[in-house]
Amino acid sequence: MSIGRIGSVAVPVVLVALLAGCTTDAPPERSDAEVHAAAFLDQWVEDGRVVRHDQGGDTVSEGQAYGMLAAVVAADEERFDEIWEWTQDELVREDGLLAWRWEDGDVVDAEPASDAELDAARALVLAGDRFARADLSDDGVALADALLDELTVETALGRVLLPGLWAEGEDPLPYNPSYASPAAFAILGAATGDERWEELAEGSAAATEALFDAAALPPDWAQIHADGTVSPIAGASGEGDAVTYGYDAQRTIIRYAESCEPADRDLVADAREPLSYADEPAAVLDLGGGAVTSDRSPLSIVARAAASAADGDASAARDDLVAAATLSQENPTYYGRAWITLGAAMLAGDLGGCDAVAGSGS
Repeated sequence: MSIGRIGSVAVPVVLVALLAGCTTDAPPERSDAEVHAAAFLDQWVEDGRVVRHDQGGDTVSEGQAYGMLAAVVAADEERFDEIWEWTQDELVREDGLLAWRWEDGDVVDAEPASDAELDAARALVLAGDRFARADLSDDGVALADALLDELTVETALGRVLLPGLWAEGEDPLPYNPSYASPAAFAILGAATGDERWEELAEGSAAATEALFDAAALPPDWAQIHADGTVSPIAGASGEGDAVTYGYDAQRTIIRYAESCEPADRDLVADAREPLSYADEPAAVLDLGGGAVTSDRSPLSIVARAAASAADGDASAARDDLVAAATLSQENPTYYGRAWITLGAAMLAGDLGGCDAVAGSGS
C-alpha cells in the first residue's frame, strides 16, 4: 500500500487523496489543515452557501462562519468572497448580526447565535490580514462591535456571551460554554482595541473553570446565577432529557486548547482522562465520561485530540485527528467534517491561536 503523510503521521495515500477530493495519482503537497479545509469547501459549499446536505439542505449562520474560516486556512480568497457575499445578501440583519437559519430561499429563523457572529468576525479579520484586504478587516470589526454591543452581558463572574438575544434578561442566565473562544477574543481585541474583549475572556474563563470544578467534563448548556454560581442544565431551556457532554460541549475543549494562554489550556487538559476511558469516546458522554450512546462522532475524537494537545501529548493528538478523519470518510456529515477542518486548523495554530500539535504540518 502506498503511504503518504498527514502532518508527521504516515497514512495511506488514498486517505490523503480522499480528504482533498483528489485522485491518488497526485497527492497534494499541503498541510493536514489545508487538506481538510479544501475538502470542506469542495463538499459542502455551493455558490457561497454552506449546505447541510445531511440535514435537509438548509443553511445556518454557524456554517457560513465555518466556511469562511476554512477559506482562510485554504488561502482561497475567491471562495471566501463568495461565502461572505452570500452571507451579507441573505443573513445580515439590520443590526449587523446574522440571522441563524435559512431554508428554501428565505430566512426561517432570524434569531442570531453568538458563536456564529464570533467565528465570522474572526474569519473576516484573519482574511483581511491574509489577503491584504482592508474591506474585510473593516467588516470584521463592524461585526465584532455589533456582537459586543448586542450579545454580551455583565454577570457576577464578569462579561460573558449571550447565546442569543432570546436570553437577554433571563435569570438565571442560559449559557453555552462552547461559544467562548479565547483565541477569537484575543484576535478581535487586537483588531478593535476594545477592552471588553479582555473582559469577555476573563468572564468566560471564570465560567468554564467553575464548570470544570464541578465535573470532569463541561456540559452542552449551563446557567449562570445572580450570585455567580454556574450549574449544568439539560438543553438551552433546561428542559432536555439529561445533562450531557455532547456535540456542543466538545467544542469547548477545542477552543480552549488552541489558546495561547497556558491557563486556558490547563482548564481543558484534565479532560483527557475521562475522554480516554474507552478506546474511542462515544458521541455523547455524561459529565463523568461515561457513554450515554453507542453512536460515534468525529467531533468527539477531535475533542480528545485537543485535550491531549493541551496536556502536552502532540503525538496522541495527531493520532486522534487521523482517526477522526477516517471515521468521517465512513459516514460524512456537515458537522463532523466542519470540526475535523476547524480542529486540525485550530490545533495547528492556523487560525490565529497557538500551535498545540507541533510538527503537524502547519
